[in-house]
Amino acid sequence: MCVRHPLAWAVGLAFVPSAWAAEPLEFESVEVSASAISERPPEEATSPTQVLEGEELVMRREATLGETLEKLPGVRSSSFGAGAGRPIIRGLDGARVKLLSDGVDMLDASSTSPDHAVTSEPLLTQRIEVLKGPSTLLYGGGMGGVVNVIDSKVPTYVPEKGYEGEAEVRGNTVADGWAGAFGITAGKGPLAVRAEGSRRRDDDYEIPGSPSKQQSSFNDTDSFSLGSSVVGERGYLGLAYGEQNNRYGLVGEEVQGGEPVPYIDMKQKRWDLRGELSEPLRGFELAKLRAAHSNYRHNEVEDGAVATRFDNDASDARLELTHAPLLGWHGVLGGQTLHRDFKASGEEAYLPPTVTHSHGLFLTEEYTAGAWRYELGLRHDWQNVQANGAKDTSHQGTSLSAGVVWTFTTDYSLGLSLTRAQRLPSIEELYANGAHAATQTIEHGNPDLKKETSHNAELTLRKFAGRTTFDLTLYRNQVDDFIYAADTGRDTGGGYRDIAYRQHDALLTGAEGQIRFQATDATALTLFGDHVRGRLRSGGGDLPRMPADRLGVRVDHNFSTALAGQLEYYRVRRQDRLADYETKTGGYNMLGANLRYSGTLGPTDYQIYLKGNNLLDEKARNHSSFVKDQVLLPGRNLILGMRLSF
Repeated sequence: MCVRHPLAWAVGLAFVPSAWAAEPLEFESVEVSASAISERPPEEATSPTQVLEGEELVMRREATLGETLEKLPGVRSSSFGAGAGRPIIRGLDGARVKLLSDGVDMLDASSTSPDHAVTSEPLLTQRIEVLKGPSTLLYGGGMGGVVNVIDSKVPTYVPEKGYEGEAEVRGNTVADGWAGAFGITAGKGPLAVRAEGSRRRDDDYEIPGSPSKQQSSFNDTDSFSLGSSVVGERGYLGLAYGEQNNRYGLVGEEVQGGEPVPYIDMKQKRWDLRGELSEPLRGFELAKLRAAHSNYRHNEVEDGAVATRFDNDASDARLELTHAPLLGWHGVLGGQTLHRDFKASGEEAYLPPTVTHSHGLFLTEEYTAGAWRYELGLRHDWQNVQANGAKDTSHQGTSLSAGVVWTFTTDYSLGLSLTRAQRLPSIEELYANGAHAATQTIEHGNPDLKKETSHNAELTLRKFAGRTTFDLTLYRNQVDDFIYAADTGRDTGGGYRDIAYRQHDALLTGAEGQIRFQATDATALTLFGDHVRGRLRSGGGDLPRMPADRLGVRVDHNFSTALAGQLEYYRVRRQDRLADYETKTGGYNMLGANLRYSGTLGPTDYQIYLKGNNLLDEKARNHSSFVKDQVLLPGRNLILGMRLSF
């Protein structure tokens, strides 16, 4: 086992029960989730919690996590070609959006730069949760939100019939590509084992005006993991080891005919330790342990040789304790610790070697009184960064939140949440110094940067029963000492933009939501959209790379019990509210559709689906992307796939 952090070892040893019962455990009541206390229906949440799972997740899956979540209200992708796409929530990205693998950090380098891939394979994902508001305090002062990816690499139960599994294969036309994945869980008595793997291969994708292709947009990815758990009546303890290999092109860099294409060659080796135990101590209902260690390396290859290498050895561990109700209050308390050893070497090593130690303590509480539910959150974080050849830095931050939900009649609820969150600067904001070819920037960090302080308020109105349902949210996020990458306008002489990390008070305001109308038993109409505006206060202008407004409509229809389909159209508006030296992007229309047939063959359930993206073959540029001026989004694409469950 390679979990090197001392606290991860100590917590793990303390957590192992002295004896395990032989009977398998059913985990419906303690399903792994990023929810603070337990699974809750949407109307009881103080702020929006969006979930992708089941058939909807199967149809939404794309090659990257960002693209998979792209169509959720308030969520966009950073769009760096076919291999890298990180979620952007309400206009905030990078370190402000926490990406988790079942509650612990992804431990990759995706927050360091938008060209770095997220080490999560959507085809092996069972559930994705997008959290905003008070619940995010469990995981740090990310401000933008939390994306928690739930997988099955560590089994939590023994299958009833001794085994179960799933497999999926799909092909696409836009990149002459294919992808496949499998997973199987088996067990007997108290022991369960899990094996899974995936492979994805895409050539450069076609762009509108075919047969043109987006240069360097290929993606070649594979992964596997093996896990095992001991399962008893009161809980489980499991360990998994996995590897992921990514090889994808660096879009946006000009390559002359005959020259080698620049690309990233990435590899992650990861261990995950997970466990849960009911009634661990008197007065506590549940203990939940999550720990992970990752050895991450990626090479940026140019002219056929490694130009820059990034190494990231990191460990993350957290322990949560759910206490029994006390004077009516029910809550979770716990701690988290992370150790990160990051190195960059080569001709574009724009970051010095750093060692980061960060720790956090947190508490969330909820109280229900009739039609009212209250939620409180508190978290304190410490961070120390040791930099080789640069100034060491230390920061602390305290975050507080309060929320209330009023179910004022049978079908309606109104939620209000107020949050004061503090985010500590990231290593690229503190120490970046040099050229970065992938984003075509020369970056300048500042080790004297202070922590950010956000004051966020949001109001959510829901109707959750009847033929018409809706979820509408307004929010206002005022951030003191907001850290942003400002284009200085300096002439670098090489076509690169000169970027400096600066601090300025900022204000982000927005609205998001959807309204669904069940027109008939077979047909439903949904109207959805989102808007965010980000500005520097005191006449500082607009924030860079703010997502453009979006409005769309979706029609779902069940032709029979086995055959269903969906048609979706949305309009992304022109973005001309710009930061200094930023360029405009035009508006565009997106049309998509899918058709799916489900059936059973003996003990196996199957689904065959056909999905179409960008059916109008529109030329589109994502304003949130660093390479929007050089890179078009993919053209018309048809995806044919089959999924089996047994």
